[in-house]
Amino acid sequence: MSDNPATAENLRPSTRKASDLFVRCLEAEGVTHIFGVPGEENADLMMSLMDSDIEFVLCRHEQAAAFIADIYGRLTGKAGVCLATLGPGATNLVTGLADANMDRAPVVAIIGQGSTKRLHKESHQNMDAIGMMRPITKWAHSIRDEETIPEVVRKAFKIAESEKPGVSVIELPEDIAKEAVTGKPMSVYKTRRPGADYKAIAQAIEVITRAERPIILAGNGAVRKRAAKQLLRFAHKTGIPVVNTFMGKGSVPMEDKHSLFTMGLQAKDHINHAMEKCDVVITVGYDLVEYSPHFWNANQDKKIVHIDFLPAEIDTHYTVAVDVVGDIADALWQMNMELERNHAGDLPLQDIDGWLKLRQTILDDFAMEKDDTSFPMKPQKILWDVREFLGPEDYLLSDVGAHKMWISRYYQCHTPNTCLISNGFCSMGFALPGAIGAKMAAPDRKVLAICGDAGFMMNVQDVETAVRLGLNVVFMVWEDGEYGLIKWKQQNQFDGRHSNLAFGNPDWETLARAFGMWGRTLTRAEDLKPALEEAFRQPGPALIGVPVDYSENLKLTKRLGEIECSI
Repeated sequence: MSDNPATAENLRPSTRKASDLFVRCLEAEGVTHIFGVPGEENADLMMSLMDSDIEFVLCRHEQAAAFIADIYGRLTGKAGVCLATLGPGATNLVTGLADANMDRAPVVAIIGQGSTKRLHKESHQNMDAIGMMRPITKWAHSIRDEETIPEVVRKAFKIAESEKPGVSVIELPEDIAKEAVTGKPMSVYKTRRPGADYKAIAQAIEVITRAERPIILAGNGAVRKRAAKQLLRFAHKTGIPVVNTFMGKGSVPMEDKHSLFTMGLQAKDHINHAMEKCDVVITVGYDLVEYSPHFWNANQDKKIVHIDFLPAEIDTHYTVAVDVVGDIADALWQMNMELERNHAGDLPLQDIDGWLKLRQTILDDFAMEKDDTSFPMKPQKILWDVREFLGPEDYLLSDVGAHKMWISRYYQCHTPNTCLISNGFCSMGFALPGAIGAKMAAPDRKVLAICGDAGFMMNVQDVETAVRLGLNVVFMVWEDGEYGLIKWKQQNQFDGRHSNLAFGNPDWETLARAFGMWGRTLTRAEDLKPALEEAFRQPGPALIGVPVDYSENLKLTKRLGEIECSI
């Protein structure tokens, strides 16, 4: 008979192994998938998962697992769960977890650890992983007593999913996982988010009704928790136009005349000029990390009404006149009701038609290259064709690179949360695994990941994961053979000069065949839409290589510098 206290012979009927209890707690939280790469120190947990309905999705790199969990969490609103072992497994999670935390994605990461009997001394792969995780998460904790597992798991999920959402990390040492326990999962209950203070609502309405030229800036929080529906009502009721950040795309549909599209390039675009003439900015779910207020309130002369789940961050360029703190949808609902009660005769407060000239100017800009057939393809043309091809509910994921700048400006959305970007942390390698998370969260929607040739290769190993799972996600690689965004920025800063940023690429069709999937490299602009149609007919993933003309980068920089405000 084994001396292990957790073997079946030694367990009393009322006890179970700690790793079994851990899995039961995950089931109680509604977990259906775990993405990860296990190691020796996760062995007991993995065996316990074999007796669970939770699907363990084996990945090829821990960073990819974290990105998959990131997007799965963003789209479901429930924490995406990822797993890694100790040491290098935990360190490989870091970039993906930091990205999720900064972009407000609910994620719970489970990491292994060596026996607690050796953590006080130098030993194999021993490091303070929790100390490493704390600066990039909302909460990180190591389990030292197996009886606390129900509390730790419940707390991790509650913190990760509470506004503003982010990352929790649970470390489960290998000896703790083997212990006998008598506990049971805690009940999971829904915490209602607090409503905004009625005095703050009244103050906000007073500022807004007295404004001469107000504008709404919709951020990341505007696409979560029903906020977009109330935001659209508020815009229609007041006649105030809405600008979104990269993360706030679709908070007001692109076809709605109240939409003035996206602001976020660090240059003087049309909307930046318009913002200069505004006296009141109503921020809705806006995080300063999305687009620094220094760029849109340089003179610190705007009255700011801050509407968000948390109080306004402190920034010289973001001194708020009114801080409306609480559930965003509820706050906007209260404001809509206040307008109807006390200002019905004044509605709409503004004439939205006064903004239509600017809106049309931006629309004309978007369509400027829609009929261009030159090759390599211009970024604007690629995105025009992609937007026409994808449906209103389909997902586009953008990796980080020069293509992200073009997507941010030229790809607009009909529906909230359908353009998914790594914004706050700007992590290359995000889109390929993120597309896997999107498809698993919403299997009936088309999922297209647009990557640069640099970012695509940073997590290319998890193409095999998509192939193995049979997921019809499409990876579009914009090929220019260099770090295009770094080159663009160096050229802007140093009078056209740049360091050596060129590299080689594989043959994309050969690479696709090696992974066992369909692939095509375009040779004509006219072939893009047919290639997309064929790619989305495949039973599994597909790869489209698109040579791109990035000489357009500096042309855009020059054109933005010459823009004059057209309102």
